[in-house]
Amino acid sequence: MKNTTKSIEDYLEAFYILYTNKEPLESARVARFLNVSRPAVNKATQELVKMGFITKDPYSVVVFTPKGKKLAKKIYERHQTLKLFLLSLGVSEKNAERDCCLLEHVLSEETYQKIKKSLKNK
Repeated sequence: MKNTTKSIEDYLEAFYILYTNKEPLESARVARFLNVSRPAVNKATQELVKMGFITKDPYSVVVFTPKGKKLAKKIYERHQTLKLFLLSLGVSEKNAERDCCLLEHVLSEETYQKIKKSLKNK
């Protein structure tokens, strides 16, 4: 995740969640999910296409490339692990969700792996 921004990672994660729920990856649905505008989703979608993470056909159907799906899954799993860790500390659901969204982008890989390992040992 070295060459991605928080915003790009958030879009990849949102696409992954909607994709795994078998929901269409329409810009309106993604905009509602992330609480952003449709033009913002369209701009991010163009950037994700340029970066080789997704493809988009003329009918606005978005599909992950293998590289994009792998990264999106990694981002989503990181989010879930950090949320579980925060919940295990007694953090409320609301705060755990908000805080893991912030942490997932700035935490070092070493620290993340230690957290992941500590959860397995419980």
